[in-house]
Amino acid sequence: MTQPLDTLSEFIAAIERAGELRRITHPVKVHLEMCEIADRVMKMPGGGPALLFEKPVLRDGTISAYPVAINLFGSMSRMAMALGVDRLDDHGDRITKLLDLKVPEGFLGKLQLLPRLLEVAKFPPRMASGTPACQEVVWQGEEIDLDKIPVLTTWPEDGGPFITMTAVVSKDPQRGIRNVGMYRVQQMGKRHVAMHWQRHKTGAAHWREMAGRGEKMPVCIVVGADPASMYSASAPLPPNVDEFIFAGFLRRSPVKLCKAVTCDLEVPADAEIVIEGYIDPAEALVVEGPFGDHTGYYSEADLYPRVHVTAVTMRRNAVYCATIVGRPPMEDFYLGHATERIFLPLLKLTTPEIVDYHMPAEGVFHNLVFVSIKKHYPGQAWKVMNALWGAGLMSLAKVLVVVDDWVDVRNPQEAWWVALNNIDPERDTRFTMGPVDVLDHSSRAFTYGSKMGIDATKKWPEEGFTRDWPTVIEMDPDTKARVDAIWSQLGIERA
Repeated sequence: MTQPLDTLSEFIAAIERAGELRRITHPVKVHLEMCEIADRVMKMPGGGPALLFEKPVLRDGTISAYPVAINLFGSMSRMAMALGVDRLDDHGDRITKLLDLKVPEGFLGKLQLLPRLLEVAKFPPRMASGTPACQEVVWQGEEIDLDKIPVLTTWPEDGGPFITMTAVVSKDPQRGIRNVGMYRVQQMGKRHVAMHWQRHKTGAAHWREMAGRGEKMPVCIVVGADPASMYSASAPLPPNVDEFIFAGFLRRSPVKLCKAVTCDLEVPADAEIVIEGYIDPAEALVVEGPFGDHTGYYSEADLYPRVHVTAVTMRRNAVYCATIVGRPPMEDFYLGHATERIFLPLLKLTTPEIVDYHMPAEGVFHNLVFVSIKKHYPGQAWKVMNALWGAGLMSLAKVLVVVDDWVDVRNPQEAWWVALNNIDPERDTRFTMGPVDVLDHSSRAFTYGSKMGIDATKKWPEEGFTRDWPTVIEMDPDTKARVDAIWSQLGIERA
């Protein structure tokens, strides 16, 4: 466990100490050039280094006052660093212990439970005192000029510049529960942006409710904060769980918040840049997009609400944090991998036979999920598929492949080798209908289509398989040990 990283600058400094940061001193345009450089880096083995562009060239040809950080989360080691652990599964282990809160027998057992209960009490965010760092500089009225911020245009057919690494803050108008979501935002001018939130997102639900009441909706778009809060904005949390509380759990320390300048919302006090604004339900929606998306294809332009910017606040030496999405692998794979590891215990809570699961980069999260299970009875693979298709965003999974517990699903080559050996396509493949991802251009209707489940587990007699199931080829342990002992003498691996 390490000390929590409280600011984006602390995160960047930690990455640099680890030798994983490259400072780009050459002027680079925010229009397409920065994306092309970042894309090449992200496709390097292991995700490539983090980048800090020190001289971003704005659309008017001038050098921006704000450097651009990109690919900060784009490796396994940096993702673990962001969340203060040696391995991402460490947070999953913590969640497992919290879920196992049975009151133990005896006084000593109850005392041993106290540290876990006290840890939970540390999670809620706290309000910062004094002038927060995120409001050292404040633009209001005519001072607001988003063209001064190095917002990237990433792909040639994009509808415009997009703010991509966001934490968009809104509140449930009835219950007052905060939501923080990572939604893309298109710059529409000096003082307006378009808010892209898909219909199943919590922020969109807040907007629909306030629009139904005819009330203006305040929003804050945070760009750059402590890394745990930035990650939490991308996490698929239930609607009633505050992302800043979850970030506090990951950090093992509360997130410091402050009141926004022009609306009644709280934002991270140490954020780099905060764009405050409101949506007026009386106004017509605006065209947002197209956008080169994480599927590797352009998503079509559509109608979304316009945000009137009422203030831009920032640190005195703010860093603009961005990401790009496109043909995988990209930085978002590592953010998604963290979610996969951290939320495994919650999947096991409702589907305990699950051993592990993995969403490979090529599946862009929702297109392919490998799942290993401890099979105890015939038909169990189908039971697991149905359970997963009824679990939150897992309901959007297009293809589920279920294998036995010994298979390493984090190794797609092994998982496919086993699956393709084990299936009779007609017998072991099932199709069902349901919701699909908004970005799935192949579905028969918008957000609705089919899914495929593949049972690649060993088949039982009760499942109609009466032949002998073969044994996997493996060398015996004694021979392995003898070869291990002489391996260095064979001259196969030379310096």
